[in-house]
Amino acid sequence: MKISREEVEYVAMLARLELTAQETEDYTGNLNSILEYAGILEKLDTSEVLPTAHAVPLHNVMREDVVKSSMDAAKVLANAPDVENGFFKVPKIV
Repeated sequence: MKISREEVEYVAMLARLELTAQETEDYTGNLNSILEYAGILEKLDTSEVLPTAHAVPLHNVMREDVVKSSMDAAKVLANAPDVENGFFKVPKIV
């Protein structure tokens, strides 16, 4: 499959790109090179290759949820720069 100069100009117009005549020619050539290479890859026999989402297998490492006591609120707030009503006070962000 080859891409034409008109198709490059159409896509550039959709993307609101102003291309010079030379840039249009360059992009047409570059895109055709990419499509040529994709055509070569399509010829590869991948019937024995399983589809994958990742190159290496991923496994989630889960730990058991264990209930334990939390830190004392006074200790947690001891080094806070600003505290109000037992909570951290932070600047308002809108």
